[in-house]
Amino acid sequence: MVRRKNEFVRPFLKWAGGKGQILPQLKMYLPQISNTYFEPFIGAGALFLNLQNKKCVIGDTNEELLNCYQVLRDNVEELIQALEIHKQKNTEEYFYQIRLMDRDNGFKFMSDVERAARIIFLNKTCFNGLFRVNAQGQFNVPYGRYTNPNICDSVVLRAVASYLVGNDIQIIHGDFETTLSQATKNDFIYFDPPYDPVSSTASFTGYDVNGFGKNEQLRLKQYFDELHRRECKVMLSNAATDFIRNLYQDYNQVIISANRAINSKADRRGAVDEILVTNYPYPQK
Repeated sequence: MVRRKNEFVRPFLKWAGGKGQILPQLKMYLPQISNTYFEPFIGAGALFLNLQNKKCVIGDTNEELLNCYQVLRDNVEELIQALEIHKQKNTEEYFYQIRLMDRDNGFKFMSDVERAARIIFLNKTCFNGLFRVNAQGQFNVPYGRYTNPNICDSVVLRAVASYLVGNDIQIIHGDFETTLSQATKNDFIYFDPPYDPVSSTASFTGYDVNGFGKNEQLRLKQYFDELHRRECKVMLSNAATDFIRNLYQDYNQVIISANRAINSKADRRGAVDEILVTNYPYPQK
């Protein structure tokens, strides 16, 4: 019997480069997933939450992001209550008060629920729904001036929480090598790293203080090779730059188109080419 998915299990955050709009294209190239699903750059988790695999390992280097997933799993009702308070107070002045919290020594004493509510509130009310921090790890996106932002989508939050609680989902704070240390034959890995910039001014790696430059892309490729040797099934998304296409020239590649809207200038938004790389033959659909 085919297990019915919950349509309300979907991203609860906005995310630069989120995969919601290209899910149908991604799913065209997925293999049969019979073992563990791994996603070490989880972000908003569009594919992870859409597939709703029963056994998954998700991870990221962004501690505040992973805290949101952990709080959803462990304290969803407290999180909803905290978000309702933010919702009632939403003004530009209040936004900047909340944004400033990570500049204060008291930030480290905030509860996990308070930190998660802060991030979700800022994400839903800041400009373009970005998650960006400066070199000190401080959230620095300006206010978005939305008319009626959906700060507390309790239906989605409870649905995601139920999925996280009701299945074997591990949440790991660490880089991709840490998250994938236990990946073995026939496990499926989806890599969605910060993209290689298409121009010298296009880079967006500010969601984590460590950044993700060319050296990290090269290290990721080496680990892709390692997973291939382990006989894992691996898919990677990235910008379709010459650097990335050449880097993965020994693997299967397909170009897809996605609309991106994170640039502050409207005339620089629009369709961009992305590449999907797999180490397995594309399934016959």
